[in-house]
Amino acid sequence: MQLHLNYPLEPDSAPLHAAAIVEAAADISDAELDYSPGSIGLVEDIVDGFRTDGATGQEMADSLVAFGCYVGEILTRHAGAVWRLTPDPQHTVPLVMELPDTRECHPIDWVFRRLKHGADVSIRGLYAEVAPDSGPAAGSTHG
Repeated sequence: MQLHLNYPLEPDSAPLHAAAIVEAAADISDAELDYSPGSIGLVEDIVDGFRTDGATGQEMADSLVAFGCYVGEILTRHAGAVWRLTPDPQHTVPLVMELPDTRECHPIDWVFRRLKHGADVSIRGLYAEVAPDSGPAAGSTHG
């Protein structure tokens, strides 16, 4: 996959990718991404729109990585996760999250999987599995 990101794909840059997609989402679709667990539903809605339009992961790679960084930043702020690089080639990109209990999770992969599989992949549900005490992402409603 070829990426054309404004910042390097590394732990220190993940918040920059997240901030850029927050701004882009506000400009393009008036989405108010506020780094709350409940805002993951808005990410799902936006990705579902890409899917409805027939977009592929390759075509939307930069945006999907940025939305994954946004979801990761929610994990950082609400579940104490930290970004780290992984050499594991099974992931979409080599950037993953490590939770305080040392479990690893992959919010960028979650976003790519949502585009590919639609509602069969719930980013809110995946978030709730790794951060059950950090907010109402899985059952949240969004407008």
